[in-house]
Amino acid sequence: MSAMINHVTDDSFAAAVEQATGLVLVDFWAEWCGPCRAIAPILEDLAKSNEGRVQIAKLDVDANQRTGMRFNVRSIPTLLFFKDGKLVDSVIGLTQKTALQERINKHAAHAA
Repeated sequence: MSAMINHVTDDSFAAAVEQATGLVLVDFWAEWCGPCRAIAPILEDLAKSNEGRVQIAKLDVDANQRTGMRFNVRSIPTLLFFKDGKLVDSVIGLTQKTALQERINKHAAHAA
């Protein structure tokens, strides 16, 4: 995994996401999830092409169930967008790169 993607846990989520400034996209995923593996390279590309505009984090729902339950994550992959620590958007399921880029543009534009 790229250094541009931050792996978070139940214990580090508050500091890494809810206390972060700017836009953070959190990928709720699991190792056994095919669509989660399919979206991983898309997130890698987005992390590289949007460096400085968005932080991308991954949370393994099998190892970190508290945070998934807290945000009512019922299917994976679920992508949650946080702006200055507040949940502002969500995408459920495998999504095209262009659709995710549009959401990043929308939320990052408000930060500028």
